[in-house]
Amino acid sequence: MVAEVPFKIAVLMACYNRREKTLAGLDALYRSTLPRLTCFDVVLVDDGCTDGTAAAVLARYPAVKVLPSGGGLFWNRSMHLAFGWALSRGYDAFLWLNDDTVLRPDALAGLIATSESLRGRLGKAAIVVGTTVDSESGRPTYGGCRRVNALKPVTFVLVVPGDEPVECVVMNGNCVLIPREVATAVGNIDPSFEHAMGDTDYALRARNAGFTVWVAPGVAGTCSHNPVEGTFTDASLPLEARWKVMLGPKGLPLRSWYVFTRRHAGPLWPLFWLWPYAKLFATSLLPRRS
Repeated sequence: MVAEVPFKIAVLMACYNRREKTLAGLDALYRSTLPRLTCFDVVLVDDGCTDGTAAAVLARYPAVKVLPSGGGLFWNRSMHLAFGWALSRGYDAFLWLNDDTVLRPDALAGLIATSESLRGRLGKAAIVVGTTVDSESGRPTYGGCRRVNALKPVTFVLVVPGDEPVECVVMNGNCVLIPREVATAVGNIDPSFEHAMGDTDYALRARNAGFTVWVAPGVAGTCSHNPVEGTFTDASLPLEARWKVMLGPKGLPLRSWYVFTRRHAGPLWPLFWLWPYAKLFATSLLPRRS
């Protein structure tokens, strides 16, 4: 008689001063209906929280592995820390999960089923992305994305999920299931990036390694869009403020964008690297509409 082996998932999360949202996300995760023999461990990076998030998490879920940091890692480098901790510990798959993503009870089982179905169809592992929607409007917010067109190699738009898996090009890192075979071949998320771009880069690296990325059927959960106010795309801010935010970790840092465009934008990458900075100056100098 062959012994049955558990299917172990490492759920990788990052948090910073969103205690109630982090707890709500974990509450939903622990309510997941899992397939037989499936289990998960949560690896949570506390990126210098000052609101007691880590203590609150451990009080409610003492099995969570909390990795503290001195702060300043932001999402991408926090996920690099969590992923690095989990990669060598024998997990069968890795789930990237934003701390403000509230999963539906059947979401994780759906991602696993989609992953197994694609493995059977394709003959190899694939990345599976869960789509989130706004909790009020129900409109899709994050998930898998496709290129706008061949002339815009680093511009992507969201793919609306259907009743069957839909292949995409890249993904937002809010809810992503990565099988061990993919993680072993591609490795960790790249710490060259600060807050954003690491998830998009990972998908493109995976595709370059011969893997594919798919949007799972249906909706995985809720996660609202981050507000535009206060970001470098906020046209109401003066140029100096927009420029400062743009160069900051949560904007479009010069080096991170350089790495991304040089790696993925093709021979015209210098133009794609320069364009958003030039565009910000141009739009800031235009007369504002009343």
